[in-house]
This record gives sequence, structure tokens and C-alpha cells, in this order.
Amino acid sequence: MRIPVIVAVVLVIAGCGASSGTGDGAQLGFAVATTSEDFAQQMADGGRYAASRFDGVELRVSGPPGVDGPAEVKLLADLGRTATDGIAVENLAPDLFVRPMADLARKDIPLVAVDTVPLDGSDVETYVGNDNTGIGRMLAEEAIRLLGRDAKGTVVVGTTVPGVPVLDQRARGIKEAFAEELPGVEVLGPFETKIEPTLNFGIWNGLVKANPNALAFLGTGDQDSYNLAKIKQENKGTYLTAGFDLNAATLRAVRDGTNFATLSPEHFMKGAVAIRLLAEAATQDKELPRGWIDSGALLVTKDNVDEVIARQDSVDEWFGPRLDDFFADLDSHLRPLREAS
Repeated sequence: MRIPVIVAVVLVIAGCGASSGTGDGAQLGFAVATTSEDFAQQMADGGRYAASRFDGVELRVSGPPGVDGPAEVKLLADLGRTATDGIAVENLAPDLFVRPMADLARKDIPLVAVDTVPLDGSDVETYVGNDNTGIGRMLAEEAIRLLGRDAKGTVVVGTTVPGVPVLDQRARGIKEAFAEELPGVEVLGPFETKIEPTLNFGIWNGLVKANPNALAFLGTGDQDSYNLAKIKQENKGTYLTAGFDLNAATLRAVRDGTNFATLSPEHFMKGAVAIRLLAEAATQDKELPRGWIDSGALLVTKDNVDEVIARQDSVDEWFGPRLDDFFADLDSHLRPLREAS
């Protein structure tokens, strides 16, 4: 496979926050699946914010411009030569990362898996991520509430990249909730909707035309969210639409009522938690907690979308105190790694 031009961002920050470390400094890395998609950008931004609160911490964020597992593996190896005090790893193809992460672990580089559960053999014991089956259920339950308990018909589910555990788990949660709570509704899919936005739009447009009487169309990714909104507006649809993440177009669609909701996996917080764990370990000699740290999620509807839009531009005022509160009670968010889903 041809490896594309690789984009890496290097950021050196002098700490000035309340959580700043001892001042000894540290070289940290954050490997992300892509630098071009909103979900990964939010995680990286969260990591940068956390690193900025520690004196002398240098954070290198690295990822291919498009989703490309082999390219990210190469970048991770490069990070291993420079970010020797700790690396957070977010990826969409965990089977490709078992050996690369194990190789880094053997070099005594602290590792935190982010967003995707590390597979057996990777030698990673700390994972920061969501209850993805649970957040799939959260989105479905809001749709069920709006449809009513007597609803009958079909709901169409799409997923951008079948086989990616995070997305498969969200789709499973959606299907489980409908099966348990609305047995009169048949859930079709999940259908592959592609991660590239133009392809995603075309596939969803075809699914909507093929299912003109469907009650709802639900996607597992951020491309699904804003493209479903655009299709619904163009078609003047009366069906329900929703997906995941906090893309600006998605938030506008929730605000104007086109999409009934979006489910935020709180990617910024996820990245911030992972890098703060590594920064504290590197500068304060704290041990990384072993297990799954559930970083939380948020259902965004018309009732709270304005608050969410406002908070996106107020990192210090909103996320700073919540990050401190999260770490003040870190044990309450820690679960056994085997329970991660």
C-alpha cells in the first residue's frame, strides 16, 4: 500500500495551569488515526490542552491526513524514538497495533490506549474511552422516546467503517435498544456509509430513497450526522435523523431542529484525560491506573445545544474545572479493562 504524505504537529508548551507539574519536563506523543476528521482533531486538541497545563511538557501529535492504519503504524514507530516519556494511541484498526504497541511497551515507554480498546498482546493496561454500546443505546432511546411506544415500521442504521470496534459497538447498542424497547420496529443494517464525506452523502441519499417510509435514519459517525441533516432538508423529510460527534454542521442541525440529537463521545475530554495521565506519570512519578477509564458522553438536543456550542469556545472556563473534577475523583471512573465495550 502506498503511504501518503504524513502530517505531524509538534507543540512545545510552557505550563501555566493549576495542574502544572514539577517542571522537570517530558516528551510525550499522541498518535491519532487521521488529522483531517473532526473526532480525531478534538482528541488532539484535548491532549494539547492537557499538556499546556504542565511546565516543560512537549507534546507531538502525529497522524496521517486520511484514515490509513499502516501509515499510522509507521508514525507510531517514529513517535517511539522521540516521545520516550509516554504515548497515547488512538486508532481505528486495533489488530494492526498489537505488535507496535507491545514493542514500545518493551522499551518501557508508558502507553495509554484512547477510544479503541487495546487487544490482547499489546501490553497496554490503561484505556481511556467510552461505553460505546451504552452510548449507542442513549441515542436510540431518545429516538424511541420521540417515536412513541406504539411505533411500528423500520429504522435504518448506517456505520462509516464496518469492523471498527467503536462503531460496531455503537450500532449494536442502537439495535439492542430497539429490540428491547420497541419490538414493533425493524432495524435495518448497519449499512456501510463510508468515512469520505461525498461518498457518505451519496450512500445515505440512496438509503433514504430506498426506504421512503422509514421512521428514522441513524448513523454511527460524524459524517452521518451532517449528511443526514442535509438530505432531510433537501427532501423536506419528516423522519428522524441523528448521529454522533460535535461537528459544527451537526450542531447547527440540532439547533435548527433538523436532527433530533447528536451523541457526543466527548472526544476533547478523552484526549485531555489520556495526556494528563501521561504528564502526571512523567512529571510527578504517578503510576498509570490499570483498567478502563470511562471518559463520559453527552446527549445533545435542542434543549442544551446552545450551551454545548458556547463551551466549545471556552476551554479554560468550561473544560478546565471539569477536567480537575474528573481527576479529583478518578477512581469512580475506573473499571476493569475486560468490561470495556
